[in-house]
Amino acid sequence: MTLSLATQVGMIAAGLIFLWALLLGVWKYWQIMHSATGQAHIYVDIAHRAALMYSFATAMLAIFVQFSAWPSVVNVTALVIVVAFFVSAIAAYCLHGYKQDTTNQFHPTSPALSASMVALIIAEIGGSAVIIVGFIVEQARTWG
Repeated sequence: MTLSLATQVGMIAAGLIFLWALLLGVWKYWQIMHSATGQAHIYVDIAHRAALMYSFATAMLAIFVQFSAWPSVVNVTALVIVVAFFVSAIAAYCLHGYKQDTTNQFHPTSPALSASMVALIIAEIGGSAVIIVGFIVEQARTWG
């Protein structure tokens, strides 16, 4: 079976994010072993967990685009937008884990942070909705 371009992009991204999650697990373990409290910094922990979840979410979206009614350009664009925001969130968690500068990135808040969160919400939900609706439309063709 030949995978669509969108599915190939999605599965490659899922694999790379999964590898990133595994490496973050090593970083988390190192911090746990070298911490007086036996815990990694909260954002190292969050980065590790988020990368694991986002890798599987990306794989799920890759499957949806394989069986989508939309043209490849729509599927690839929606997928790349969603994955870019997944990756940016993980990267932000890694940055806070590395800098150990906060235990809550939303306090204090700023207009830029609020704007970036609105963009993340729109991109992740909107892009995922486009992908899922494309899957549903294609599957609905077989129902009748």
